[in-house]
Amino acid sequence: MKAPILKKIKEIKECHGIKWEDNYSWIHQKNILEVLKNSSKLNKDVREYLEAENKFTQYHLKKIRPLQKELFKEMKGRIKLDNISLPFKDKNYEYWTKTTKSGNYSIKLRRKLNLKNAEVYWDGNKEHKLSNSEYFGIGDLTVSYNDKLLGYSLDLKGSEYYTIYIRQISDNKLVSSKITETSGNIVFSLDDKYIFYSKLDNNHRPKTVFRHKIGTPVKNDVLIFEEKNKRFTLGLGISSDEKYFIVSSGDHTTSEIYYFPTNDILPKPKLFKKAKEGIIYSLNSWGKYFYIHTNDKAEDFKICKCLHNKTNNWEDVVPAKTEVLVGGITMLNNWMIRSETVNALPKIFVRDLNTNIEEELLFSDEEVYSPGISLAQKNRDTDNILISYNSPKTPERVYSYNLKNKKKKLIKEQEVPSGHIRSNYIVERLECLSHDGRKVPLTITRHKDSKLDGSSNVLLYGYGSYGSSMGAGFSSTRLSLVNRNIIWVTAHIRGGMERGMKWWEEGKMLNKNNTFKDYIAVANYLIKNKYTSKNKIIGMGGSAGGLLMGAVANQAPDLFLGIIMAVPFVDSLTTNLDHSLPLTIGEFKEFGNAKKYKSHFKYIFSYAPYNNIKKMNYPHMLITTSLSDNRVLFDEPAKYTAKLRDYKTDNNILLLKTEMQAGHGGKSGRDGQLEEIALDYAFTISLTKNIL
Repeated sequence: MKAPILKKIKEIKECHGIKWEDNYSWIHQKNILEVLKNSSKLNKDVREYLEAENKFTQYHLKKIRPLQKELFKEMKGRIKLDNISLPFKDKNYEYWTKTTKSGNYSIKLRRKLNLKNAEVYWDGNKEHKLSNSEYFGIGDLTVSYNDKLLGYSLDLKGSEYYTIYIRQISDNKLVSSKITETSGNIVFSLDDKYIFYSKLDNNHRPKTVFRHKIGTPVKNDVLIFEEKNKRFTLGLGISSDEKYFIVSSGDHTTSEIYYFPTNDILPKPKLFKKAKEGIIYSLNSWGKYFYIHTNDKAEDFKICKCLHNKTNNWEDVVPAKTEVLVGGITMLNNWMIRSETVNALPKIFVRDLNTNIEEELLFSDEEVYSPGISLAQKNRDTDNILISYNSPKTPERVYSYNLKNKKKKLIKEQEVPSGHIRSNYIVERLECLSHDGRKVPLTITRHKDSKLDGSSNVLLYGYGSYGSSMGAGFSSTRLSLVNRNIIWVTAHIRGGMERGMKWWEEGKMLNKNNTFKDYIAVANYLIKNKYTSKNKIIGMGGSAGGLLMGAVANQAPDLFLGIIMAVPFVDSLTTNLDHSLPLTIGEFKEFGNAKKYKSHFKYIFSYAPYNNIKKMNYPHMLITTSLSDNRVLFDEPAKYTAKLRDYKTDNNILLLKTEMQAGHGGKSGRDGQLEEIALDYAFTISLTKNIL
């Protein structure tokens, strides 16, 4: 079967006096945000091309369909399908979640305290069926303070335009008109007369906060706050002590927060601290204090507090530490629980507020694991919490823990129905030198029988953007690769915050190439140390991790047997130059502003995957995208695939698969997500066995 050909319409683009040719820019429609909401507005020629690519992909993947089905069944067999979560005690009810063997979505239940009978207040499977939509994205799901109302938001396209609904739990009757084109966030007022929500503007950016009186027309909703800074978008919430509503504004690098009392009759948000470029802070309230998590005069963050009536007088609660990323806090009446990350390893500490004595909570004797804490009840006058941990080889274990007497009891353990033997797996935390001498952490998960003589294949996963740190937790799906002697390696490359703010700073803006060079350094380290060999590595990354994949495919293609890109950000220069797109302006401090600054333009041009495709051999590639994705538009991977076919000089397989009803996270529902993972893994395994 011949590969589809996307027609060329030559366009010469120019910026800062530099010209370049783009033969596929025509597929980007000016009304693209309308297309995301209504796919019937998609250009006919573009639709035909995407459908032809899907047919081409289906044709070439038919050899591995049995393997995909086998993997799907295998991965589903590792999930306890009929599962029940631990309950959470609210004021009058306890709440929990369950899943079933036949359902793809969770079911929410509650029971009045001291009563036996439970009621279902949300059944995702029934709601999905009622929606008459293949895609079913649930945004927020929250119960009012009087326990009578349920607020929920749905996205039925994958484009993240959420519609808000408010209904009575007793009879499922809607009590307000639906509110369309929101960010999905719902916050009830304490008297349950109102909800607060954020509205999306014409560029799909949450810029306004409204108050809606339940039961009244949406046209009467009151504007509470509007963000004028073009870079900033909004979020809203309520403080831990329920004294204040908090409106958070900002982008990835700069914050500005407003607050107003929860009992305000006419809310007028008050500025807490004016935005200062490069300063990030978050705000919470507990007791008579505001607590602030910030990097102001603290590169890797600190925790401060101030009295409610003296917001300029801050004192350190957790001071800044050298090369230690100070995380957030959870407050109880007598305890403060907080997190830190040291050398890409998370830690949790507990402080007795009566004595100010602090100690680390130790969860396991494993070197690499992911710890967690959660509350078991709304009432914070308690010494009891839930603590948990998991690792690449250990399924999650949850304990009840008494902070005072330090007694813990195992109360839930993640079950792997098909069986799991921890001793079959080896987890390693290593470091390798990058091009400039910086040490890059990597987490390796392998089967004990995998050979370290260069004969094994490696799946090398990376991301490296927005300060997002890659965790090291348990994944039952990954075992399908590891059990087949494919070593899983997570590269904790720069652009994340595994080693603090500097680790992020060194992997963004005019330092972005460090992200790609770190990843390549990890690949070479694995080859040098006999974990694998050249042409035995499969690279994997999604979204900004797709930018990583596209860049390293151009810079070091000979290292890779194959590359898997999900919703990849591969036409990054074009997107950066288009300030009408949802995310562009908010990412100026992550990638730069190519339209305004020539230095930014030239730098982005130097690594942007689409612009740097060359006449050379490329690895096998599987590229997946979604038609309704508003974060990385489908036209980026479509253009990239078409151009790559023009240039590449090999016969390696190049496949583009477009989900016609999905969003940035792919398909919705448990089975849909497993099917996508099974496809990626079947592609990976087929390359290692030379099936394709």
